[in-house]
Amino acid sequence: MPNEESKMVLVVDDEPRMINFIRMNLELENFRVVPAENGLEAVRKVRELLPDCVLLDVMMPEMDGFETLRSIREESSVPVIMLTAK
Repeated sequence: MPNEESKMVLVVDDEPRMINFIRMNLELENFRVVPAENGLEAVRKVRELLPDCVLLDVMMPEMDGFETLRSIREESSVPVIMLTAK
């Protein structure tokens, strides 16, 4: 079970099922998972929580993954892994 010393991963996806699937697998490996449902929420959480890594969906409404990544880069150099179904 993750604890305060576990590495924090911010998971950004507009589909709650995907967030839950990713969360389940990462928590089994002792990562702490913080969800974000959209790009704006992701940028805010990167600024506030300082995650160790971001898993970022590419296809999201309003602010897609590439726009979100550009905004994150204005705030942080946190490692980002882009996810896509394509």
